[in-house]
Amino acid sequence: MKTLKMTTALAAALCCLYGDTLSAFESPQVRIKDVTDIAGEHPNDLIGYGLVVGLAGTGGSSEATKRAAIEFLQKMGLRADPQIRAFIQRAREKTDNISVVMVTATLPSFRKPGQKLDVIVSAFDDAESLNGGLLLRTPLKGVDGAVYAVATGAVSTNGGEFGGEASSVVKNHPTTGRVPNGAVIEVEVPAKIIHQGVFHLLLRHPSLETAVNIVTAVNTVAPETAVIIDPAMVSVRVPFQANFLPYQFIAKCRSLMVTPAMDAKVIINERTGTVVFTEDVRLSGVAITHGNLIVTTVESPEVSQPDAFGAGDTVVVPRTEVGVTEENRRINVIPANPTVSDLAASLNALGVSPRDLSSIFQMLKETGALHAELELK
Repeated sequence: MKTLKMTTALAAALCCLYGDTLSAFESPQVRIKDVTDIAGEHPNDLIGYGLVVGLAGTGGSSEATKRAAIEFLQKMGLRADPQIRAFIQRAREKTDNISVVMVTATLPSFRKPGQKLDVIVSAFDDAESLNGGLLLRTPLKGVDGAVYAVATGAVSTNGGEFGGEASSVVKNHPTTGRVPNGAVIEVEVPAKIIHQGVFHLLLRHPSLETAVNIVTAVNTVAPETAVIIDPAMVSVRVPFQANFLPYQFIAKCRSLMVTPAMDAKVIINERTGTVVFTEDVRLSGVAITHGNLIVTTVESPEVSQPDAFGAGDTVVVPRTEVGVTEENRRINVIPANPTVSDLAASLNALGVSPRDLSSIFQMLKETGALHAELELK
């Protein structure tokens, strides 16, 4: 009984001392909709080929620009005589206010005709800037070749090229711009998320543990309706009492709270010195020391010059000073099975920079002391 009381008291003391640290690394509860997607509900890419006009001498001069200008005249019913066509093909002045562009947009599921989308406009020719241009009517097609939207409007680049003959300044990327609400949907993309009374939840990060948590949460609300197909998909059957309101039932299921599982992983970006490790990272008992060997080289060349009336030449004599300094670092012992906060505190005590962590974690992985996946970017 005394041992039990002492253990309880010790646990309470630890909670008081480290409660804030432990709660900071507790796995949060999130909505099912934040970790899953519904099968059948996905965005669709649209693309089109059009013209931007009204450019202040920053348009293109390539063959594609000249050909597009002539084709546009023909589509508008304005047939150019051979002399004008030849002049356009030879001269830049007739196309420096025009640019051939590729227009792209993303059409989400269940968007209805008449609604609008943002479009991205990018120069296809050698135009210098699309700033101040106007996108002419451009059909946007899907992968099936059908037209789903039509785009037009003023192009906003939020930048451009400024300067004169001697120097210039370029702000942002002037050959790519955006037309807010520039596309009007003409045809709805058919989408179906309920198949014979069943809908499927696709995990964005496949995990068997997360799938089990989702099934448990859904079956608590609607017993025996959710099953695991594989670690990436959970199938849910709409119960009989919700057959007349299936979408309300789907919304209710997706609003349930679950705790997603995270793999033990250490991700290191050596280019930026960024290190991220999850809360499940664990180490076996190890002793780590980290010291830097600093080599300093200083070049101090000297000029050797003979006397005024003496024989000889003036030469440069090299002088090199090399200094070697080794930092003294103490050995830090990390106990077995430390938490993320223990690991961070131990590495900070060694004065380890984020870039040095790459080599330390690689050696820990080679020795088998690191019980996590190591990923280098």
